[in-house]
Amino acid sequence: MPEPHPDPTDAGAASLGYAEALAELEAILDELEDDSLDVDVLSTRVARAAELIAHCRDRIDGARFEVERIVAGFDDDTPS
Repeated sequence: MPEPHPDPTDAGAASLGYAEALAELEAILDELEDDSLDVDVLSTRVARAAELIAHCRDRIDGARFEVERIVAGFDDDTPS
């Protein structure tokens, strides 16, 4: 069996921005919906999708925390 081609998406999800991770996740979902996906690749792609989902959730949580921190700063600056 020939060696699989290196996948440029094998970089850790942590190095990706949210939009990049989401785009890769959408590409994986398209692959999973395609009946021609090799079963030998299936578990690898599902594992990568799980990694990307966790990364996107972390980015969303981080952004939410930062926005809440900024908004709380407005409340602290309000004169009495």
